Amino acid sequence: MSHQTGIKEELRLVSHSDVKRDWEKDYDSMVRPLIEESTPCYILYRLDYKIPTGYAWLLMCWNPESATVRQKMLYASTKATLKLEFGSGHIKEELNATSKEETTLQGYHKHKVDFSAPAPLTSREEELAELRKTEVKTDFGIDIKQQTLGGINCPISDAVAQALHDMNRGGYNYLQFRIDLEEEKIHLVKADNIELTTLPMQIPTDHARYHLYIFKHHHEGNYLESVVFVYSMPGYSCSIRERMMYSSCKGPFSATIEKHGIQVAKKLEIDNGAELTEEFLHEELHPRKLNLRPQFSKPKGPPSRGAKRLTKPQAVE
Repeated sequence: MSHQTGIKEELRLVSHSDVKRDWEKDYDSMVRPLIEESTPCYILYRLDYKIPTGYAWLLMCWNPESATVRQKMLYASTKATLKLEFGSGHIKEELNATSKEETTLQGYHKHKVDFSAPAPLTSREEELAELRKTEVKTDFGIDIKQQTLGGINCPISDAVAQALHDMNRGGYNYLQFRIDLEEEKIHLVKADNIELTTLPMQIPTDHARYHLYIFKHHHEGNYLESVVFVYSMPGYSCSIRERMMYSSCKGPFSATIEKHGIQVAKKLEIDNGAELTEEFLHEELHPRKLNLRPQFSKPKGPPSRGAKRLTKPQAVE
């Protein structure tokens, strides 16, 4: 990737492979050739079991220690976009690899073991775990700021609390919030009733924001009003401090929203308001199953099986 003026940063598919055998036997032979020493990439690998949306996929993020700081930051900030484009409902597992050993099948199995069986806690970790239990049971006031293991819990203004109360009672279908970086407090920017067609126009192009929108739609014959939490980050037009604050406060703030009685059906991250179309919101709330073409169905014979086994989207200049 490059962020130089006039050069467009984009995700591009550079390789894909068909299924040969079962996923474990294919793994090393397909993944290993895609791993380059100092070049990060994303690898989407199709597993053999199914979930409600179709085959389950593994997303591997190869971000080697030898990559530049800029590359590491760029790939870390792009992962959410890749998941949205591919369909987050299809990604069942994720693996962040920084060494070649972690990209192998053995490294994958070790990751699974480490993830499912945490190591014994140190005395310090036990103290933090106990602190977290206490924080979960605590009701935070609007003028309290605490940093938890899940991020920074910024206090909210009285106007934010009132707007959340009003939305819960049906007064608004759209709210926008900002973080005062000096005060480290969340403020209300806008509370209104808007049409879906004007939602993209609400997204600033120069600053990050949080948004709540009630998406009214039909699905499978049912009328639904689904609350969507949107975190908009226009990218490198924002300072590093702004990006870090909004990313760190996102989780605790969404929890605060639900404490005010608003049940969030979907949390989204976008960098451009144009993404917020009716089709996009509907797909995110109700992911469709992957449509596999007949020729990729599992045959009776041994030559081929399933859809594409592996794709490697890699960011390029």
